[in-house]
Amino acid sequence: MTDLSADGPYIKRPKQSILTASANMKRRNAAEVRFKLYGIIAITISLTMLAIMLFTIFRDGVSSFQQATLSFPVELSAETLDPKGNRNPEELGKVTTVGYQKVLSQAFVAELQARGITQEGVSDKEIGELISKDAAGTLRAQVLANPDLIGTTIDATILAAGRVDGFLKGRVTYETAERDNQINPDQLRLVEQLRDAGIVQSSFNWTFFTNPDASDQRPEAAGLGVALLGSAYMMLMVLVMCVPVGVAASIYLEEFAPKNRWTDAIEVNISNLAAVPSIVFGILGLSIFINFAGMPQSSSVVGALVISLMTLPTIIIATRASIRAVPPSIRDAALGVGASKMQTVFHHVLPLAMPGILTGTILGLASALGETAPLLLIGMVAFVDNYPSAPPEGFLDPATALPVQVYSWASRADPAFIERSNGAIIVLLVFLVVMNVAAILLRRRIERRW
Repeated sequence: MTDLSADGPYIKRPKQSILTASANMKRRNAAEVRFKLYGIIAITISLTMLAIMLFTIFRDGVSSFQQATLSFPVELSAETLDPKGNRNPEELGKVTTVGYQKVLSQAFVAELQARGITQEGVSDKEIGELISKDAAGTLRAQVLANPDLIGTTIDATILAAGRVDGFLKGRVTYETAERDNQINPDQLRLVEQLRDAGIVQSSFNWTFFTNPDASDQRPEAAGLGVALLGSAYMMLMVLVMCVPVGVAASIYLEEFAPKNRWTDAIEVNISNLAAVPSIVFGILGLSIFINFAGMPQSSSVVGALVISLMTLPTIIIATRASIRAVPPSIRDAALGVGASKMQTVFHHVLPLAMPGILTGTILGLASALGETAPLLLIGMVAFVDNYPSAPPEGFLDPATALPVQVYSWASRADPAFIERSNGAIIVLLVFLVVMNVAAILLRRRIERRW
């Protein structure tokens, strides 16, 4: 019913100029203004929440890309590391990290004494506690790889303890040190002297991208190496398994399949699978791939299979929408000049639908990269500190993934792991942004106008 007939067709209305807004027009204009205002408010709230989230993540996570290190000369005493002096690899391997930690502590104390750096109330043992527990293992691996280093003095650059790193970043203060059983205020005063002397300093943390995960006793050594490699293995297998199957299924359903109750049932089930919670796919993978098929738990191949089942409906729906968006006149023109159905689809329809297919595929893979729940159920949350082998054997080795590593670090009590979880989120966001930008660039590059 229009405004003119709202009160009945036989009611005589007073004449009014079209240049003067009526009451109904004013109400409509006011409603439109309110609707625009609601939209602006909604967008503002959304952007504000996004800005707060990103600010919090970057504020707490950027510091994970910096790491405190100690630089001082270390004498690799043959009496401690190779008492018999025969450089036998088997005998050298019997010296544990305890012996190397003793060598590092003695060298560190000697360097401070040589420079005249002292702090009242700090014992030699507490000075040694400023060195990361990971440093002894790193030095041991270096000596076993090159036994000729024994008996020489090297300039070592090793990780500082997590509390020292936190103090340089402002996370640890004198007030918190009074309640901390891992460091005390006197040790922090000594760290300030070491910083002024150039013995301790912060530099870019390359090991954050190369080291595997670390135990709760050495959070400063934890890295994303295994998670990055595991995510790469999974995404590679998901790409190989999902894209060909998804695109082929979409082409058949959209162009060749007869329209009957069976294809209708398939379409309904594909739409339903796209809406199933990801945790359900994790339960499915646990029961079928691990319990029934006996595949190795927490391996990249099981994770890829679960993620593929979850991503495949999304790729099929996106691909079908892109094929359906191609105008029917393209098909009619190709068939009219004598092209077969196969030639019409692969020579005309698919090239025009390819931008949408690539965009949907990349966005589906980007969404799969951030999935966590199904990977937790198949055991990829387990502590993994060994790198998987090269493909194809590495696909069966235990591994983890970026979102699972974020969950693992965030569930630990040490603040250094919370910092690293935010740093891992930044890395994950960078990957997602790169994939989304790649989807946009590919779409614009190969997009065709008709």
